[in-house]
Amino acid sequence: MISLSSAEINAWVVAFFFPLARVLALMATAPPFNNPALPVRVRLLTGLALTLGVAPALPPMPVVDPGSGVGLLLLAQQMLIGFAMGFAMRLVFSAVDMAGSLISLQMGIGFASSYDPQTAGQTVVVSEFLGLLALLVFMAINGHLMVIATLSHSFSLMPVGTTRLWPDTWWQLAAGGGVIFSYGLLLALPIVVALLITNLALAILGRAAPQLNLMAIGFPLTIALGFAALMFGLAHLAQPMLALFEQGLQSMLGPFAVQRP
Repeated sequence: MISLSSAEINAWVVAFFFPLARVLALMATAPPFNNPALPVRVRLLTGLALTLGVAPALPPMPVVDPGSGVGLLLLAQQMLIGFAMGFAMRLVFSAVDMAGSLISLQMGIGFASSYDPQTAGQTVVVSEFLGLLALLVFMAINGHLMVIATLSHSFSLMPVGTTRLWPDTWWQLAAGGGVIFSYGLLLALPIVVALLITNLALAILGRAAPQLNLMAIGFPLTIALGFAALMFGLAHLAQPMLALFEQGLQSMLGPFAVQRP
């Protein structure tokens, strides 16, 4: 008859459930795993499979009772790390959404919105289009596998039980968000500048020929030029998006790479 001591059972529980908490927390926040179209059961099974795959290669786990106060604090810490890593990756797609919102506002179609299942709210159509395009590019370059590889590497960089969440950690995460949103502005900048020049030309035309009805010709002209600029700019979005994804993957580990003695 096989007999197991409570210490052995606790060691098995710690070796599996602490990594599982980090994995599931990341899947709840990081694209593309947080897409509402992906059933919760599939996400749960994927998290279990990933944990079973990486658990044997993880560093030694702390000797702690998982039901004690220290064990619950460690569990909360792993969930917090997973949420922060997923949030860092989510900022990338938020930057793309911001670029679409700026373009829509400058084109004058900011009122044209549709339901976005990703955010469970109304999103302007250009943001929805660019968001789907960014997700397709991300999947085409195996970005989902890169996220999983980064998650697996995080257990070596931030072992369970020895990682301390210093204030600099969260400051770097916030600073990374600023860098990501600057990328979103750069994505929209060429089209925004083109539309700004168009609006300036219409303003000069209105001063030169006041009898023209600029409301009748300016609105459709701005929309047409905006879509034309977007069409010609799509061919040049690949490299900026790749740099954006690389920045997002680095920011997943960057905030927690700060080590203290």
